[in-house]
Amino acid sequence: MASHGKRYQRLVALVDKTKRYPTEEAVDLVRKTSEAKFDPTVEASIRLGVDPSKGEETVRGSITLPHGTGKTPRVAVFAKGEAATAAEQAGADRVGADDLIEAIDGGWGEFDILVAEAQMMRDVGRLGKKLGPRMPNKKSGTIAAKPDELVAIISELKSGRVEFKMDRGAVLHVPIGRASYESAQLLENLDTLVGAVVRARPAAAKGRYILSIALASTHGPGVKLDVSDAISRTAA
Repeated sequence: MASHGKRYQRLVALVDKTKRYPTEEAVDLVRKTSEAKFDPTVEASIRLGVDPSKGEETVRGSITLPHGTGKTPRVAVFAKGEAATAAEQAGADRVGADDLIEAIDGGWGEFDILVAEAQMMRDVGRLGKKLGPRMPNKKSGTIAAKPDELVAIISELKSGRVEFKMDRGAVLHVPIGRASYESAQLLENLDTLVGAVVRARPAAAKGRYILSIALASTHGPGVKLDVSDAISRTAA
């Protein structure tokens, strides 16, 4: 197993692995340990006290981060006619119907998010096994009934809306900005995310809901947060 370099070891030494940092201190520390030749993404990892094998305890949703993620997603849209025209005018990177379905079925994947008008979902359904969780979904707000709804979805995605869905380990991994952001911007994005996760608590979930929260930049060390402090900020 390859060992980390001297730079990484030096940055790791700045983080107390036994400590749960207050939110503001954690954000400052993540920025301090984000040394790279590029502008790293800062990601929040939230471990939940739910059973991922139970559908009624699934946690997912979408939010618009006040300061975006620092990356404009590539949005592909399944639409026809008036809806297709509206999607193109709203800034979608690719719009199509049967041609887009065939392209994706054939291996094309130059997109970050898929959106669809509701009328297209019967045809798009054939891509279910290939796309898995990347399929347009009502719960994640990527299916529109009308052209104006489609425009709103695309605009929100381009301006910083992100989806969150727990993985098989009941962990959410969500980008909250770039290391170059001001601490105040990352804090506001993080508070928005934590608040949304709190509100998304399934009725069936029992016991402690948010078990841990950690922040890390790309190639940087993880910093653990004081969960109580992070949650209390969302109620302030």
